[in-house]
Amino acid sequence: MSQTQMSKTGSCLCGAVKYQVDGPVKQVVGCHCTACRKQTGHFLATTDAWNDHFKLTEQRGLKWYRSSDHSRRGFCAECGSVLFFATDGAEKISITAGTLDGATGLNLVAHIFVDDKGDYYDLEESTPHHPQGGDTVPMPPKD
Repeated sequence: MSQTQMSKTGSCLCGAVKYQVDGPVKQVVGCHCTACRKQTGHFLATTDAWNDHFKLTEQRGLKWYRSSDHSRRGFCAECGSVLFFATDGAEKISITAGTLDGATGLNLVAHIFVDDKGDYYDLEESTPHHPQGGDTVPMPPKD
């Protein structure tokens, strides 16, 4: 089993939200859209997990914010940690990469919505950039 397929755990800063993923996760994508930048104060780096492999093990602090007509963002109401992004009806959930426990074995492999990125930082040229959406990083198989 590869590193991206091992069971992973994660949490918010205070531990009022904890989760576990028992299955593969996607490589990390950085989203530079205005909404992600406003929510995090920078850009949002996420991995994705299949909903079938994701479970909350502690959720007393979890709150959801409806950020559009088709998506919501999960955060900890106690410590403010940004945790999840979910599109209505999708088979996967996005998890902020920094909330995973320990070494992840993941890499930042693409940037999306770079037309909206902040002007105070640069992106490395070796990582693919997509002006708008364009997240073409594949999800690993569910097996």
